[in-house]
Amino acid sequence: MNHKQIYSFSFPTTIRFGPGAILELPDYLSSKGVKKPLLVTDPNVAHLEFFSAITGMLQKRGLAFQVFKDMGKNPVKSEVLNGKSNYLNAQCDAIVGIGGGVPLDVARAIALSINHKRDLFDYDDLIGGDKYVTEPIPLFVAVPTTAGTGSEVGRSAIIAEDDTKKKRILFSPSLLAKMVFADPELTMELPPFITAATGMDALTHLMEAFLAKNWHPMCSGIALEGMRLLSGALVKATKNPDLSSRSDMLMASMMGAVAFQKGLGVVHSLAHPLSGLLDTHHGLANAVNLPYGMSFNYEGFEQQFDQMASCLGVDKGNEVVDYIFQLNEELELPSKLRDVGVKEEHLETLSDLAYADFCHPNNPKPVLRDDFLTLYKKAF
Repeated sequence: MNHKQIYSFSFPTTIRFGPGAILELPDYLSSKGVKKPLLVTDPNVAHLEFFSAITGMLQKRGLAFQVFKDMGKNPVKSEVLNGKSNYLNAQCDAIVGIGGGVPLDVARAIALSINHKRDLFDYDDLIGGDKYVTEPIPLFVAVPTTAGTGSEVGRSAIIAEDDTKKKRILFSPSLLAKMVFADPELTMELPPFITAATGMDALTHLMEAFLAKNWHPMCSGIALEGMRLLSGALVKATKNPDLSSRSDMLMASMMGAVAFQKGLGVVHSLAHPLSGLLDTHHGLANAVNLPYGMSFNYEGFEQQFDQMASCLGVDKGNEVVDYIFQLNEELELPSKLRDVGVKEEHLETLSDLAYADFCHPNNPKPVLRDDFLTLYKKAF
């Protein structure tokens, strides 16, 4: 890949990938007849220089816009509904999600809510709510600024209940962004911690997707190539970033999101309750739990671990777990739950929540409630 070139490809939606791709956003919106997009981002991105540059480009092109940025680290239903009100009150006609997984999930959920009048969680895929997604979705464009969730190429949004923090999945093929502008230059301002945590999120997606029990050889192949790209780029992108490492991370992140259409597993079920109960950054929650979840999965899947090892630059599959521990250390991320605010009295509740989570049924081996408690104790 030429890291100075802009590429165009469709998988699963149309993607413009490369430095400077964001410069095409104003013309694209105008070509679609957009007059006033809602720009959905988070409070941190809204204050960055590149965001001001984007709004400046839109103004220069004669486009009005409304900015919605009121969201936390883990999106909840009320934030989506507030965004919907912003869209309707400002009479917007398109949605542009700019940021990492949180603003992109919120943007996608807002897009769903505009023409769908049921309660938002009636559309929860886990209760068959996707059958109600029947109305037109406003033009939705995704602009990733982190290399972690890969939400820009996804078809779902994970939104939590405000009170219980239970996570719900809003899913439909029609929620896929119509265009993705994946510009690695937008990730250059990411601080080291966010780069590391979101990068470990991408690695978790890739590894869990490869091991997921559903048969999907295309996703498995994408996951392995994503691991190869990520393993050669993550430390560099975190500690001494350049366009090459940032480009490889952004591509690996999107590949992880495509691959996990195959499924995820035990690590995400360990991580989700941390975000819900303690508001832990999702990427950080995955980073801490990843070595323990992979250790649980190793026995009986040695061949798959050997395959992952070859892509991660490790000699043998039984060294993959040590590789993850060492990677966390090199990235200056914690490898113990107590270092991210978990207390011993949390472990029983976390185990209940993890067992109720929607990800582990796709794990390559069954995970019981007691297994989750054992894993949390090991990680504590």
